Amino acid sequence: MKKILITGGGGYIGSMLTTELLRLGHEVTVIDLLKFDKGSLDHLYYEKKFTFINDDIRNLNLLKKIIYKNEFVIPLAALVGAPLCKKNKKDAISINYESIKKILQTLKKKQKLIYLTSNSGYGIGEKNKFCNEESPLKPISLYGQTKCDAENEVRKFKNTISFRLATVFGASYRMRSDLLVNNFVQRAVNENFIDIFEPNFRRNFIHIRDVVRGIIFSIKNFSRLKSDVYNLGLSSANITKIELAKKIKKHIKNLKIETVKNKSDPDKRDYFVSNAKIEKKGFVAKTSLDRGIKELIQVFRNNNKKIINNY
Repeated sequence: MKKILITGGGGYIGSMLTTELLRLGHEVTVIDLLKFDKGSLDHLYYEKKFTFINDDIRNLNLLKKIIYKNEFVIPLAALVGAPLCKKNKKDAISINYESIKKILQTLKKKQKLIYLTSNSGYGIGEKNKFCNEESPLKPISLYGQTKCDAENEVRKFKNTISFRLATVFGASYRMRSDLLVNNFVQRAVNENFIDIFEPNFRRNFIHIRDVVRGIIFSIKNFSRLKSDVYNLGLSSANITKIELAKKIKKHIKNLKIETVKNKSDPDKRDYFVSNAKIEKKGFVAKTSLDRGIKELIQVFRNNNKKIINNY
């Protein structure tokens, strides 16, 4: 049994991770303001090994009181996505970057930290080349920049692991419909129509349950993985936006797909990503895009709960 602190543990990834860690018998403390979904952790308050603190992770006095009690720290609290960070620049810097620095400064030498960033830091990759962990980081948004800056701080410490996540998809206790696969499926279900800017832009994807599996793998194999950074994605899901739309159409036959010309996508990311490094360590993402699409179709057809996205 490990004692684990998760900041942002009520969020899209955090609520799923917290749930699984408790199921496995770990003791979990979550710090979260529950800004977007007040009920994402309702199913966990019954658990004896769960502690919830409704507070801001920028509260340094709180961090100093809580952090030392935990073997693992997983800082997920962040302003996520380019539009939200552009809208709230000061908060983006203070939460995504400065709070990570404060956590690192508060950690004792024996404590372990697992940091999640986005492979959006690769920006625009070369056309016929996969981005790996040695590829230059060229973030094209404030969001990407704050996450890359925070990763640089994390990598200065030995007892840390950094994961550069592919674009996540799938259902969560704190659902989001702004992520690309989730968004395309929601539009397909509700409107039978998807319009796509920059249809040949490339992206790597990973199911949220595989993200959780990857973190748990890193907890179990920390000594083998520490002091390094890894891409975390589904290798069979390096596809373009138009290819993704066509996959969805296999499940929703009457779906109409329209590519929009002479209009650029505000999200300029365009890259394929290699996950070979983490796969060689023994972790392979399992959930296919098709399985995730089937799941999401059921979620959007049968759940009337209003989804509040980040922006």
